[in-house]
Amino acid sequence: MNDFLSKYGPWALVAGASDGTGAAFAEQLSERGIKVVLVARRRSLLEELAARLPTESRIVVQDLSSADAGAELAKATADLDLGLLVYNAGADSSSTPFLEQRLEDLSALVRRNCLTVLETCHHVGDQLVRRGRGGLILVSSGAAWAGGGSLATYGATKAFDLILAEALWAEWRPHGVDVLALVLGATDTPSLRKLLAQTGGGFSELAEAGDVVSQALEHLPDGPTWICGMPDPLGGSPFGALPRRQAVELMTQASSATHRPPEKDSD
Repeated sequence: MNDFLSKYGPWALVAGASDGTGAAFAEQLSERGIKVVLVARRRSLLEELAARLPTESRIVVQDLSSADAGAELAKATADLDLGLLVYNAGADSSSTPFLEQRLEDLSALVRRNCLTVLETCHHVGDQLVRRGRGGLILVSSGAAWAGGGSLATYGATKAFDLILAEALWAEWRPHGVDVLALVLGATDTPSLRKLLAQTGGGFSELAEAGDVVSQALEHLPDGPTWICGMPDPLGGSPFGALPRRQAVELMTQASSATHRPPEKDSD
């Protein structure tokens, strides 16, 4: 049995596994010999993914923004020996100003990115700490570094995930459990491409989902934080010692990259 499998196997739970980085996590974990619980809302995509994995898998169709999502995941995996939790769900599907979004949609985002994360970490983390080995990866975002226009709720939830992962690293490291906050920049996923198609925006360069997943799995023992696309992935915030106001202004400018202003009519 290889070292990765012996520490993080035999089963991993990947929340948000239908496509993009979630599917890449499932594929690369399976290639390392780990059985994978695939969690997302769209059964058809999960079935397609399960069919191409080389190891055993279990499909759990679950809306992670529902009030009982954490409890349902616990029930769906009660008979499994989980060694790794990857919580990858929670992309921002709108990137629009706060008051232009429905309150119920914002509340759903908070449940998916915060409450279900909290409940699932508590349940799986108890198993990992008790057995003295395993891992946890919470996928955060560069939006967590500072507030930004059109990123209010999304950025706040990803900051929650970032701080939670770093704190759990500090608590669980003495018990043999590796925790990593994976901070992503602009990454080529179906969710981001859909958003850019809706808004007409774009980025000069997008990271490949498979590349960032490879980094995360390679550096899982090197927590608490891995920042993809930075010269020093183990370093601090890219805003460094900038005043908070300037950081917010820069974040707002960055978020505008997802929106292309309408073209003026020519005379």
